[in-house]
Amino acid sequence: MMNSRFVEYVGEINDHEKSAFLSGAIALLVPIDWPEPFGLVMIEAMACGTPVIAFNRGSVPEVITDGVTGFIVEDEAGAIGAVDRLSHLSRTGIRRHFEQHFTAKRMALDYLAVYRELMGATAPRLRVVSEQDAARAPLSAH
Repeated sequence: MMNSRFVEYVGEINDHEKSAFLSGAIALLVPIDWPEPFGLVMIEAMACGTPVIAFNRGSVPEVITDGVTGFIVEDEAGAIGAVDRLSHLSRTGIRRHFEQHFTAKRMALDYLAVYRELMGATAPRLRVVSEQDAARAPLSAH
């Protein structure tokens, strides 16, 4: 464990402590070095209005809007440089971006839009069939 006057090891926090912890942070640093498919912790920070500084790996460019919700950097030097630019970001704007893009309501509405589109594109076309036609039609397994 690192000992420094600039670093305090907090350890694991539970869900009840998470909002207060992230809200009080200057920023969330995400120094991932793998293709993370989706960074939930980045979304949680943005929900609290906390900017994110993250390495340009995996889903980071899809989650973070550079210069709006935080900064996408290539390396440690870029992350250090981004700290000086944090004051240019609006914590209210970060929260607003979260609400516009990552809430459960937004996700549900997006799913409904996709389902409606799929239903319209593949909706069966109904036609009137006589009893004789129906008797001759082969049965299909559904």
